[in-house]
Amino acid sequence: MGATAGAVWGRTEQQDFRSRVRGTLLGLAVGDALGAPVDGLGIDGIREAYGAEGLVDLAPAYGRRGAVTHLTQLTLFSVDGLIRAQVRRDTGAWHPPTDLHRAYLRWAATQRDWGPDLRRKDDGWLAREEWLYARRDPSKALLLGLADATMGTPEAPKNPGELGPEAAARSAPFGLLVGWEPQLVVQLAVECAAQTHGHPTAYLAAGAYAVIVHALALGESLDGAVQRGFALLAARPGHQPVSDALQHALGAVRQGLPGPERVAELCGAGTAESLVAAAVYCALVAADVRHGLTLAVNHDGPSAATGALTGALLGALHGETALPPAWLAELEGRPTMLELADDFAMEMTQGPALHSPAGASPGWLARYPRA
Repeated sequence: MGATAGAVWGRTEQQDFRSRVRGTLLGLAVGDALGAPVDGLGIDGIREAYGAEGLVDLAPAYGRRGAVTHLTQLTLFSVDGLIRAQVRRDTGAWHPPTDLHRAYLRWAATQRDWGPDLRRKDDGWLAREEWLYARRDPSKALLLGLADATMGTPEAPKNPGELGPEAAARSAPFGLLVGWEPQLVVQLAVECAAQTHGHPTAYLAAGAYAVIVHALALGESLDGAVQRGFALLAARPGHQPVSDALQHALGAVRQGLPGPERVAELCGAGTAESLVAAAVYCALVAADVRHGLTLAVNHDGPSAATGALTGALLGALHGETALPPAWLAELEGRPTMLELADDFAMEMTQGPALHSPAGASPGWLARYPRA
């Protein structure tokens, strides 16, 4: 794995990066929360419940408005794992997939335990957030893939037939490693996806999604970001289904006004590459973030995953201030997300001031233990 670059960050660059980090995490969570109430409903059922326009505002799910699913939970643990990987470099250990796997095992514990176990001193602060212990319909692939301490790899993946979108959705934070070379971002996303979703199409879709976010975080256009994804996928065996799905999304942009039928067609059977393509389409045709997200959840496919994938793209592209304020006001866990986003941005831009092999901030190590 490569390291972050040693570039000097000016104040303006730091502020822009933090806005995109916040935008990515909050955008993913808002899209997830918007789609949660209609996940599994067809477009006819959505219109019957919410009117002819479909769902255009947050609605109750899991007993409240603004509730997120396991997709957001796992994404937050992706961020935690990435920060821990940077901190652990001081010890001479540098294998980010292992640090991410440990983070995902901490998430898996939240799905089994009643609440935080304060005896586990190495958990760090995120695993002590009680609201994350709500079980929000995690897929069987996630629970099986993280049921024991054995880490799946692309050579020996967990769930080798699994094509679902969950690993792609949790890969958005890998794209925020703006100091990494794009091919290394793809590789990290692929290796971490194989821990639960072992079909090549699923883990390559995760890699493509991560590198699209990476280009957006660096200020590229969405179309340019997708072209970057094509170029990096082309060298990898088994890339064709992912490349074809993305090509289909680009072609759909020129086929008339966007609507539920077009999104449903792109979503197909709800597999990883199809939902990444549908998210790219929704982000490309979006008049604004609200329009893009409502388009992403009003269709016959998996609404929460499509909303989450679309939200992270739009958040990385436009930053946090483009997100609908009224939706953010009701978003479950927003204080946690902001705290984590700001910690990630601080680690990536000012890490050497927080820790080094010679010494470290005690407060930072308490939040992100090296163990």
